[in-house]
Amino acid sequence: MGRMLQIAIAMVLFFVMMFGIGFILNMLMKTTWFPIYLFVIVLVPLYIWSTWDRGLSFTANFSEFTFVDWLPVVAALVGAYVSGYAIRALRIGGYKMF
Repeated sequence: MGRMLQIAIAMVLFFVMMFGIGFILNMLMKTTWFPIYLFVIVLVPLYIWSTWDRGLSFTANFSEFTFVDWLPVVAALVGAYVSGYAIRALRIGGYKMF
């Protein structure tokens, strides 16, 4: 029960964090989907590189990641997508500052 609560809190935190960062980046850079590109091109490989064990093979390294490891990553990716969707909806709604 304690682990599931930690995972749920981590997923919410990663979602909110990427939504907030994505929303701010979208406002500043006037791009809609930049946070998703940033997340996929920079943050996911950085996470994989930081946990990489040079003594293991390629498949062994990827088999070390479990479902619990990927849940916060997916939640953060959803947060980045929702931030782009929110900015797009605000722009369509006529808000010029976004």
